[in-house]
This record gives sequence, C-alpha cells and structure tokens, in this order.
Amino acid sequence: MRTSGQLQISLPSDREILFVREFRAPRQLVWDCHTKPELLKRWVFGPDGWSMPHCEVDLRVGGRYRYVWKHTRGTEMGMGGVFKEIAAPSRLVATELFDEDWTGGEVIATHEFTEKHGITTLRLVAVYSSKEARDGALKSGMTDGMEMSYARVDAMVAEGKT
Repeated sequence: MRTSGQLQISLPSDREILFVREFRAPRQLVWDCHTKPELLKRWVFGPDGWSMPHCEVDLRVGGRYRYVWKHTRGTEMGMGGVFKEIAAPSRLVATELFDEDWTGGEVIATHEFTEKHGITTLRLVAVYSSKEARDGALKSGMTDGMEMSYARVDAMVAEGKT
C-alpha cells in the first residue's frame, strides 16, 4: 500500500484501486460531504485553480449526478454517472464516466463509510474496464488531487463549516 498524504492506495486486482482515508468527523457528516451539492462544490476540485461551478445530485437508486469543473484558465472538465446502490450513511455505489473519457470507460465506484470513536473511515473501491485503464488513471495524478480534495473536507470539519 502506498500513500498520498493521508490517502492510502492499494491495488486489490488488475482492474481495481482501493482508496482508504480517515476523517476526524462523524460518518453522517462525511456522507453528507459526498452527497450534498452545496458541500461537494466546496471540496471536490483537486489542485488550486479548479472549482466546481456545476453540481447536480439526484440521490436515489437510478438517479443521476453531474459535476463540471472549471479552471481559472478556462478549461472545463465534466463527468457524471448513475447511483446503483444507496444505504445511507454507510454505502454508496455509482458509475462514473468523464465527458472526455481518460479512464478507459465507465468506472464503478463503491464508497463504504464506517465510524469508530468519532473517526470515519472511507473505503472507496474503483473498478475500471481494464488493467490499462486502471494504470492510466493512476498515472494521471488523480490520487494527489483526491488527497488535496479530502484535505479540504478536513479543513471544513475543523473550521465547523459543514
């Protein structure tokens, strides 16, 4: 297992990436940060210069979500998917597909949230269409962007701004 900040990353199979991250926050709050547009827009945007001006979430099985990020240089990047399973606040399964598909096809993302003594552990398993797609995603720098985003959740919690 390797790490990017607090984010732990491992490869359970040829098509999977397992991300594990702890938050000093109650599970419901971490769940809300992953499912409520007004919170998502405040933390899911990776490196400096990016923002998320568009975020829609229809949180129901079969419901869709849509994110659009924008960089200060004008570059835009969008993605979306469909919710396959929802067991609030412990499990969320959804598809992911970027508009300009750099990940090799649809990804299935399973988020599991557990809490012990006020610390919530997120286990995110991303299943890619192939080993090449998984490896390409890892080479993209996305893990650093993920940790930058997760650090924003930590800051929001610490500041009481959730």
